[in-house]
Amino acid sequence: MTIGYGDLRKGMAIELDGQPYVVAEYERSKMQKRAPVMRIKFREIKTGRLVERTFSGFDVKLTPASVERRKAQYIYREDDLYYFMDMETFDQLPISRDRIGVGLQYLVEQTTVDVVLFEGNPVTIEFPAAVDLKVVDAPPGFKGDTAQGGAKPVTLETGLVIQAPLFVEAGETVKVSTRTGEYLSRG
Repeated sequence: MTIGYGDLRKGMAIELDGQPYVVAEYERSKMQKRAPVMRIKFREIKTGRLVERTFSGFDVKLTPASVERRKAQYIYREDDLYYFMDMETFDQLPISRDRIGVGLQYLVEQTTVDVVLFEGNPVTIEFPAAVDLKVVDAPPGFKGDTAQGGAKPVTLETGLVIQAPLFVEAGETVKVSTRTGEYLSRG
């Protein structure tokens, strides 16, 4: 099965050169008396790397990748493997540290994520838009200490350091964006 430009959507999984990619951005331009040009930015599912490809012609066809997303919960770590439990089948899905990448700074036990499977094998995980993390270290905020916009660095249970408002104390739970790494609210 192939799809044309009209069926292309952001977030759609496409297979190129035997590897799965997700469409990050795309645009099509057509100049007079020339074939249309399609520029697509793909994010490689396995590594997260951005790749830009240009296609030209009237009938560009792309092949959808056979990826599957399953809800799973992080249960434990053994050496460089992180184990996730499929919420439907209760199977354990191991994923290596390098496949998770920077997402490790948001990963605590019992975090629910989407495990991405390509040809039945887990290749990476996708985090929800925000996660709740516990503050383990927060310097005291003093009244009138707002010359820098009223924020202070706080350390979270995963070791991640973020800027949070002065009123955030150690022991509290905060909501953090997994896209930008910024403080969103108190949990």
